[in-house]
Amino acid sequence: MPYIDQSARTRLADGAEPANAGELNYAITLLVDAYLARCALADGRIRYAHLNEAIGVLECAKLELYRRVTAPYEDEKMEESGDVYTVRSSHPPREPGRSRPDSSRSDVSRTCR
Repeated sequence: MPYIDQSARTRLADGAEPANAGELNYAITLLVDAYLARCALADGRIRYAHLNEAIGVLECAKLELYRRVTAPYEDEKMEESGDVYTVRSSHPPREPGRSRPDSSRSDVSRTCR
């Protein structure tokens, strides 16, 4: 929950940018709350559609952040440090060499069907 102290709330209300994750959460919460309040005022009450819209926007913003910023960062780190996964969605496993389950064992192949 975005519970930050009053001095941080005042600083943000005066236009300061969030200094940490808690403050960022608080700032986002204020935006969503203001949107929902306007929707409730316009329609006479809060509706599921309003809540669904707000959650959908947050989810899309999260996914876009992941797609545009996090995934490329993770790809860079994978190249620098080496991959962990031996399988790909469209490729067979890489060469074994580390302690991985033997996929030729009958008990493993039975569980992967």
